[in-house]
Amino acid sequence: MRPLDETETSAVFEKLFKFVGNNLKNIVENPSHEGPDSNPGRYCFRLHKNKIFYTSDSLVKRATNVARTNLVSLGTCIGKYTHGGNFHLTIQALNLLAANAKHKVWLKPQSEMSFLYGNHVLKSALGRITENIAPGDGVVVFSMADVPLGFGIAAKSTQDCRKLDPNGIVVLHQGDIGEYLRMEDEL
Repeated sequence: MRPLDETETSAVFEKLFKFVGNNLKNIVENPSHEGPDSNPGRYCFRLHKNKIFYTSDSLVKRATNVARTNLVSLGTCIGKYTHGGNFHLTIQALNLLAANAKHKVWLKPQSEMSFLYGNHVLKSALGRITENIAPGDGVVVFSMADVPLGFGIAAKSTQDCRKLDPNGIVVLHQGDIGEYLRMEDEL
């Protein structure tokens, strides 16, 4: 378990910024009320076995008593580095993204299962969409009851979605809560 170096930090922040925009400041400066200290600490990012964890400083200090080989997880795993050196967000980051999301998409109830099986979001599945989405922006996908279902990348802008045919892809799937069942051995 170690702090991120400069290139790792920039890769993580670039990916998070794609989804949360200027709300990244809220993630970085979020006060932590864990531990015995009366004054709140901060949350930080740590690297352990190619996985990035979002955890409180007090928890990191207490984890120094555990040998690195015995440490399995610490805090919330928000992503991992691939063998090629690319950073990918994992589904465990959904709560962090949903609380600070800049762009959101809501799905109709009959289309939720299709997304949870790993399919892209079609125009016919859209219930609502936030304004000013550009192609390539990070989007958090919600049910109509405001339950976060997953996240993806916008394939079309908000303006283009209005003119799109019903079978056109609006959001490219990246992660959904169905992964907890489909990939439980890897998580």
